[in-house]
Amino acid sequence: MNIEIMSFFGLSKPFNPSLFLETEHSGKFIENVKAAIYQGGIIAITGMVGSGKTTLLRKIQEQLTEEKQIIISRSLSTDKRRVTIGTLYTALFLDLVKEKNFQAPTQPEKRERKLLEILKKNDKPVALFIDEAHDLHSQTLISLKRLIELSQDNGKTLAVVIAGHPKLKNDLRRPTMEEVGARVQIFTLDSLIDNKVRYCEWLLKQCGPKDLKIQDVIAVEALELLANSLITPLQINYYLIQALEKAYLTGTKPITADIIQSVLSLDIDGLEAKLARNGYTIASLSEVLNAKASEVKTFLRGQLTSGKANGFNQEINKLGVF
Repeated sequence: MNIEIMSFFGLSKPFNPSLFLETEHSGKFIENVKAAIYQGGIIAITGMVGSGKTTLLRKIQEQLTEEKQIIISRSLSTDKRRVTIGTLYTALFLDLVKEKNFQAPTQPEKRERKLLEILKKNDKPVALFIDEAHDLHSQTLISLKRLIELSQDNGKTLAVVIAGHPKLKNDLRRPTMEEVGARVQIFTLDSLIDNKVRYCEWLLKQCGPKDLKIQDVIAVEALELLANSLITPLQINYYLIQALEKAYLTGTKPITADIIQSVLSLDIDGLEAKLARNGYTIASLSEVLNAKASEVKTFLRGQLTSGKANGFNQEINKLGVF
């Protein structure tokens, strides 16, 4: 959003995607997750793309850091499909060891023993945070479960917080993942915002002067249409910017409901969009549907034979996408 658009609507700064609207709902969610972290074990936070998981993790980590009761470790690897238990051991060593020339053992038995030795030296529990965890391999999750049990057997508390799309929750609940899933505390984040109209108003106020009048930027009916048509903070931020830009180009102020309607994507509630928000790619759908990628693409285009399409729909309904 450029300066001309901001000036036209009386805004002084662009939207900041890292802003966090604290509500009673988000406060209770955070407290419940923190209580689980203090107990140790695997804690899963799942939510749609753009629901605020990463923002929430950042807030939890900030609070735990301020409380000084837990040592925080983070896995920063961006390609989670390639993350192994060895990668996560490396993250723990890097965050827990203060020696400059420390060399982490590469041999598994020595590696586990060294980590236990380090955990015993620390007088605080440890929490390892892993974002985008829906791409973790099932064997990595199983290894994490065993690492936590090993820590518990030696009197130490280790929590592993994994955050990912709803696909992660579905994967953990598969019968083949019972070894891990039955031991995981799952927190489902529908969205950080429990009042979308209020969120839209708050977002605009963060970008303007204290005396900014929301109705001068966007009409009441347009604001309600925007809020009721969207689900996540990411969607609201994106489409509100699109509306501001279009209204500026047409010299319209405040933003009207017609402008909101014109910028909303026609397939925003299409099956492919819903699947993507829940973390399902063509590759993961191929696995779920036991089908070739080409068949999945044909299905999403609505060109698959009715018999097979019905079978695919039945399997997708089990995923609970919405």
